[in-house]
Amino acid sequence: MPVLTLAPPSPGAPSALPPRAVPYVASVAGHRLGPLRISSIVAGPRPAALGRTVVLCGREEPVTVVLPHHGTAALLLDGGRLALRPGAFAVARAGRPVVLEVSEDFSGTAFHWSREAAAGLSEDDLLELSGKSFGTAGGTAALVAAYLGRLAGPVGSLDPHVAARLVTTARDLLAVLAHEHRRRTARPVPEEVRATIARTKEYILRRLDDPALTPERIAAAHHFSVRYLHKLYQYEGVTVGRWIQRRRLEMCRRELARPSARPATVAAVAKRWGFVSTSHFSRVFRVAYGVAPREWQAGAREPHTWPDVPGPAGPVGATRPGAVD
Repeated sequence: MPVLTLAPPSPGAPSALPPRAVPYVASVAGHRLGPLRISSIVAGPRPAALGRTVVLCGREEPVTVVLPHHGTAALLLDGGRLALRPGAFAVARAGRPVVLEVSEDFSGTAFHWSREAAAGLSEDDLLELSGKSFGTAGGTAALVAAYLGRLAGPVGSLDPHVAARLVTTARDLLAVLAHEHRRRTARPVPEEVRATIARTKEYILRRLDDPALTPERIAAAHHFSVRYLHKLYQYEGVTVGRWIQRRRLEMCRRELARPSARPATVAAVAKRWGFVSTSHFSRVFRVAYGVAPREWQAGAREPHTWPDVPGPAGPVGATRPGAVD
């Protein structure tokens, strides 16, 4: 169960507050449901402490869902501020601390998804959900809130297999929510534009192993400008460079997980799929999947050690090593 601690005060705030001004913050009735950690949050400022912040969770959870019950607060994410109030829940992507800003009495439940629990949510799903608040008046968001609300309460002693199935159902509901939100907010794509994007993707996939594959080269091969190429990929909600990187990461993930008597080195796999720098590859792989390439490869060679090797929540909804899709 995570412990909520005070974050540094915002710029311009006093460097120290008297004891009576320190906010009351607690995490109570926390429990674990399989790979999902659940903690009840009770937070409230004392006099003169309005606007102080608390760190809600750290880098180890790929996804955090906060379901408010009483009062208002805010999540501070990547320089933005996401309001929290009853009747909605918020989703935060980890990789950096998630900070809860308290300005009045507040209570809620935080669901901390381990890498194992989040495996199956694709990178696109996480990008679609992260940093957003979802109203619970209807639709899939209402189902997600109702289901998580039931999981937040005491569930007694459950068989590990049953607990894992319950968490999988919650994860699948989040995936459905991401799909629903993506369809609702997607820009209509003209048929001729869709066909052109498909041609560029085919061209890219045939040349993923080429480190010289650039937007300039792709645009020239299709006889239009780089500016138009970038405009095309705005329909995809991603830059063309990012799309290429995701596909390269997907191929590296699969190759590293492939059983072999003499597995390839991480550097060799990275080079084979167009990464010039092994250190850069390792960084972007960890960001995408939550583990280093060597850890992912080790999980494929020794599946029985997998519980100690975090699973990814990466660009292709990755499965465990060895179960290459």
